[in-house]
Amino acid sequence: MEIENKKIAVIGSGSWATAILKMLLNNCNNVGWWMRKNESKEYIQKYHHNPNYLSSVELDVSKIDIDTDISAIIKKYDLLILAVPAAFLKLSLGQITAEDLKDKLIFSAIKGIVPNENQIVGDFLMEHYRISINNIGVITGPCHAEEVALEKLSYLTIASQNQEAAAFLAKQLSCRYLKTTLSDDIFGTEYSAVLKNIFAIASGICHGLGYGDNFQAVLISNAIQEIQRFVEVVHPIERDIKSPAYLGDLLVTSYSQFSRNRTFGNMLGKGYSVKFAQMEMNMIAEGYYAVNCIHQINKKYHVHMPITNAVYNIIYEKISPVIEIRLLTELLG
Repeated sequence: MEIENKKIAVIGSGSWATAILKMLLNNCNNVGWWMRKNESKEYIQKYHHNPNYLSSVELDVSKIDIDTDISAIIKKYDLLILAVPAAFLKLSLGQITAEDLKDKLIFSAIKGIVPNENQIVGDFLMEHYRISINNIGVITGPCHAEEVALEKLSYLTIASQNQEAAAFLAKQLSCRYLKTTLSDDIFGTEYSAVLKNIFAIASGICHGLGYGDNFQAVLISNAIQEIQRFVEVVHPIERDIKSPAYLGDLLVTSYSQFSRNRTFGNMLGKGYSVKFAQMEMNMIAEGYYAVNCIHQINKKYHVHMPITNAVYNIIYEKISPVIEIRLLTELLG
């Protein structure tokens, strides 16, 4: 099948999945949409908006094929966009086999690492479902779902070694308020998308503790260096770490009012327990899982990652944020 004729489906029903669907509906007359709950499906079909996420977005249900049977969606569609939290990816694909995904193009919009496997989504798909690297891609920011809902000008980077597939998806996502760029750095962009959530938690913790903009600038300038050190060791290719997929995504996630990871960190800085902060949030803070996974992965690479280590110590070792951030300030500069 020619790339122009491939049909697209979104896997997931959260805010980012809803935002991606909104973008696709500007250019596609039929989009598949898998969601877990039948009550959500029925509500959307009746009222034309997602009751739980980005509820202000009106959806043209005449163009959407909603199904709670993931096997049925995967069978009917050629290009799948994964937009479920990384922690739930294995559960969502639980009944899916490598044969089901044979010859499918799969783009991950998941900005997290698969827990227990300690793998980015691309590696997970290649190892567990035998997906060719040429059939895998990544959708990364800087882009918040909430601003897509408001149709504020946003940018996405579509990364794949299959540039024809990346260009096709970029065309389907592009619209008046969304511009796209292409990349072939699927590993660097995906790891960067994971790491920026950890640094957004750090930014939130510091804000909650009362640190000001001056220190935040030092924190984030050190964070981009930490990203660069890590991705250069894990996947050493030539890349511009100052481009939007890396630095831009870090900045928006660390500073934005819409950043759930910053919000989570802010609560920790203000004295909330990890468990209570999680209960208070309606959405998953991917950085919570990511920092443990990166900590485990870095036991192999031994990259200097003081900010990551500080967030890990606060969340998993239960060290006081006051003490841990004070120690971190001595390491940055």
